[in-house]
Amino acid sequence: MLSVSRAERIVHSGHGMNLQAEELRQRVKHFAVRIIRFVRTLPRDPAGDAMGRQLVRSGTGVSSNYRAACRARSRAEFVAKLGIVVEEADEAEHWLDVIYESRLSAGPELEWLRSESRELRAIFVASLSTARKNHSKSSNPQILKSLNP
Repeated sequence: MLSVSRAERIVHSGHGMNLQAEELRQRVKHFAVRIIRFVRTLPRDPAGDAMGRQLVRSGTGVSSNYRAACRARSRAEFVAKLGIVVEEADEAEHWLDVIYESRLSAGPELEWLRSESRELRAIFVASLSTARKNHSKSSNPQILKSLNP
């Protein structure tokens, strides 16, 4: 399992895929699949349908947007796309918490998804922070160089 501390090594320049990035890509895809399967078990009523739709969008959005971030053409694009991943991970965590607190569902699968959503959000927040720092470090010399020819 990929930890938050290992997330620091995931961030790359957006060119190519390293092993940790591939592991995380598989992990978030697995999360998306489990989200879809979980939503199919929710009650077929207005509340279940509404929360299920929101959860499917955000839960699968983590995976699809991380995949897009891994294909970024620049550091700036990587940072921007990773920001979207953080938003989707946070939203998925929110909907899972609402489902739990409203007692719409319960059980080990919901607990696993809630735990995994918290871990993924933490990983992506740490990765985004590192990516922003790396981007600002790499951007500053270029800015200074262009201002002082």
